[in-house]
Amino acid sequence: MENPAYIALSRQMSLRRQLDVVANNVANMNTTGFKQQRMLFTEFLQRPGMHEQVSMVQDRAVVRDLTTGGLTQTGNSLDLALTGNGYFTVDTASGRRYTRAGSFRMNDQRQVVDGGGLPVLSDNGQPITIPAGTRDITVTSDGTISTELGPVGRLNIVTFRNEQLMTEVGAGLYVSDEEPQPAPADTKVAQGMLEGSNVRPVVEMTTMIEVNRQYAQNQRMIDTEHERIRTAIQRLGRTA
Repeated sequence: MENPAYIALSRQMSLRRQLDVVANNVANMNTTGFKQQRMLFTEFLQRPGMHEQVSMVQDRAVVRDLTTGGLTQTGNSLDLALTGNGYFTVDTASGRRYTRAGSFRMNDQRQVVDGGGLPVLSDNGQPITIPAGTRDITVTSDGTISTELGPVGRLNIVTFRNEQLMTEVGAGLYVSDEEPQPAPADTKVAQGMLEGSNVRPVVEMTTMIEVNRQYAQNQRMIDTEHERIRTAIQRLGRTA
């Protein structure tokens, strides 16, 4: 296959991956705490011959936009949002996981759990339990949870040196090989609020249309190149 077709195919493969990322952003535009993603592309140089150099497109990685999403007031005392860098900590059968989705509730054991029923951990590594018979739950900006009987625990809010290396494991949860660090002092907890997705729907839909248009253009280029080679072979065959 000729180099133009190789170049077009490399671009087409990258566009297909980009379309998957954009589609995922659109699907999560209403997901609490979701961070939109972008493809990171790099130039890949190949030398098929001694004096040749072919420039191709390579999708290097997926990068998350870590800006805070808009806050929505819910009035639910266990709906919590983080302003600034940081993650809530929850316990799973596979170990600790981290999330920005603060839509919490109490389970039958009066433990504070996330939307998937996973216990939310305090800064002492234990699940947070609301005493029986209490009704008024308050959460201060530093993450301390209290009832009318007094404090019951402080949320374990952490951050990581390189958040881009965190791996998404589904349901708004992340895992990291790095050791968690305490969240910076300017990270605050807002009670009765939820952080929305930072996806901008209009931008994502525009990007999706543009990616589809570029994919179609590359396909036409591949078809044209294929026809050029076929015609050349036919003509050479007739003259042979």
